[in-house]
Amino acid sequence: MRDRSDHRPTMGDIAEAAGVSQMTVSRVLRGSGSASAEARARVEQAAHQLGYVPNRLATALRDESTPLVAVILPTLGNRVFSEVLAGVTETLAGQGMQPVFGVTEYDPLREAALVRDLLSWRPRGIILPGLEHAKGTRAAIRASGVRVAEVMDLDGDPISVAFGLSQVEAGRATARHMLARGYRRFGWIGAQGGRDLRASKRLAGFRETVRAAGAQMVAERVFDGPSAMVQGRRGTAMLLDGLARPDAIYFANDDLAAGGLMHCLAEGLTVPRDVALAGFNGLGFLEALPVRLTTVETPRREMGISAARHVMGDGPVAEAKVDLGFRLVAGETS
Repeated sequence: MRDRSDHRPTMGDIAEAAGVSQMTVSRVLRGSGSASAEARARVEQAAHQLGYVPNRLATALRDESTPLVAVILPTLGNRVFSEVLAGVTETLAGQGMQPVFGVTEYDPLREAALVRDLLSWRPRGIILPGLEHAKGTRAAIRASGVRVAEVMDLDGDPISVAFGLSQVEAGRATARHMLARGYRRFGWIGAQGGRDLRASKRLAGFRETVRAAGAQMVAERVFDGPSAMVQGRRGTAMLLDGLARPDAIYFANDDLAAGGLMHCLAEGLTVPRDVALAGFNGLGFLEALPVRLTTVETPRREMGISAARHVMGDGPVAEAKVDLGFRLVAGETS
């Protein structure tokens, strides 16, 4: 037996330890061809004991693809995208594939660089957030020939197939709800310096509906930093202390809205009598708040599942936009 302390275990080492041919080892590890149950068990046991890790790059060069799916995320600072990734991961795991992801922080140039880098690993597919990408990003994806899916948004032109909801309509639905409750002076609190284009689309739909009804947008505040409860709390204080005080505030997401609620409770304000609040996403942590927040629930996990199935080629998709819908949840804050 060779001393294996100075080299990585190979299929030859496994064959020697299991007492089978290298061809049998290859068949077992690749999951193709025939091998007896006994031989398969010996190979798997030997591979485990030797700590064998397959050379995926060699496989990629031979097959011109890897068992990887590239996933681009706009941020790790918002649990919304972790739920999308969870849907992707659980779907791919059932097919023996793995996601590999990069984070853009809402920077289109960073997204372009990440896409090119991830495509160099020859993934089976790529999943992107939103529909707005640099021209070079679209060109690189199309030239690669990989299957592509976009998630979260339907307001635009997909590269191939998009799975999500209309962000503009979500904003309109929230505005209609608040107007029906009698509010006429509105504020907006956002984050990411306005780089979150999906939040901008919601605001556009909200603003359009408010103005069409003869009501007003009287105050808007957008923070440059990441979306967080502390920003929502600060923004709410600024809007309510300003000269143009709104009687209802629309937040870019639930994190910001929860921060706004915390400010109101700390200041002894009654919600919604003193000010109404509405968020977006329907995140699970809202159940822990002392007051039920008005929000829009979005199918984040379903977006990840649908996108993963598409890039794996699991069935044809007839339309370029797959609307997974949303649900406005009227809580106690409006």
